[in-house]
Amino acid sequence: MRNRVVITGMGAITPVGLNIPEFWDGLAGGRSGIGEITRFDTSEYATKIAGEVTGYNPEDHFDRREARRLDSFAQYAIVAAREAIKHSGLDLEKEDRNRIGVIVGSGIGGMSSFETEMTKLITQGPRRISPFFIPQMISDIAAGHISMEFNLKGPNYATVSACATSGHAVGVGVQTIQRGDADVIVCGGSEAAITPMGIGGFNSMKALSTNNDNPAGASRPFDLNRDGFVMGEGAGIVILESYEHAVKRNAPILAELAGLGFTADAYHLTAPAPGGEGAVRAMRACIEDAGLKPEEVDYINAHGTSTPYNDKNETAAIKAVFGEHAENIAISSTKSMTGHLLGAAGGVELIVSVLAIINSKIPPTINYETPDPECDLNYTPNTAVDREIRAAVSNTFGFGGHNACISVKRFENNT
Repeated sequence: MRNRVVITGMGAITPVGLNIPEFWDGLAGGRSGIGEITRFDTSEYATKIAGEVTGYNPEDHFDRREARRLDSFAQYAIVAAREAIKHSGLDLEKEDRNRIGVIVGSGIGGMSSFETEMTKLITQGPRRISPFFIPQMISDIAAGHISMEFNLKGPNYATVSACATSGHAVGVGVQTIQRGDADVIVCGGSEAAITPMGIGGFNSMKALSTNNDNPAGASRPFDLNRDGFVMGEGAGIVILESYEHAVKRNAPILAELAGLGFTADAYHLTAPAPGGEGAVRAMRACIEDAGLKPEEVDYINAHGTSTPYNDKNETAAIKAVFGEHAENIAISSTKSMTGHLLGAAGGVELIVSVLAIINSKIPPTINYETPDPECDLNYTPNTAVDREIRAAVSNTFGFGGHNACISVKRFENNT
């Protein structure tokens, strides 16, 4: 018998909200967080739009010196972790901190810090590089900071698997608790790659939307006229606990982590396997691990990047896994509002799935205007829909062929 795993706290900082209540209010209202890039001059860039975190002031959360020494991706992770821990009601003074771990990943890490210090190297020489450069940049440092801030001494590390990063972080957190190696895991992902090199690199791949004249309408998953993803930034952190630990402290149980499915496409650096073959195996493994029947899945938070190949292949994969029931499933891509948060996407979108269950509401896929014959399922176009949800699946697929699917279900107090 493996330990049941439940979610007791959540924290998020995103382009459509700086905390969970703001985030859900924005999603339920179909509000786009996409706008013109303000961080740098985009006059020579093909893409001039992104989902920036707006209204965020580092000095609201950190003293000035600390803020200068933390890359934005680490700041976002820490702020989201603080919200999640507070939301969970954990009284850390009463807990065995050796039994609480942190697994928080980032697909890219401190790209802004890297660019800043590289510029110093080129223009001023190596002696001007900050002594904080390496610990600002490395992808594991967000997990390290969370561990140090809260004195959490259980398993502590990062996952890195491109856009599947925080899906894997959550999944490994689940497995750690199931094995009995921890009682609580703080897990998820964070990203802050809206930088000259970040946008320039994805532009060179021709992966980003260039719909610069219509920022709010540029991310249009499953729509016939989609032309690439829109980069977003932020963090999504959840508190996982063993069921027994949560019950013992009378914790607010938000949902149950039901199943995991991890696979590899083993096909191409960036393109999904034809027909979403890797995604098919991941979703099947996920619902089987959860002990769910396909017809019990009511909602899928799709990877839905707004790229031609991803959306077509994900649709084919959903059909292959769920058969006739695929037409009954409510699907949405909240990337239509947040943009693609890369390594943070899985954490943020798992939170969306939990909020959908709690609120009995499917957030929409906005900007869905022209149906694509190859994407012909129910994508919850443009307006949120009220619906009871027994179980949901959150899909994340990353460059390199990494697939991570997580299922959550409405919590029921049974054994």
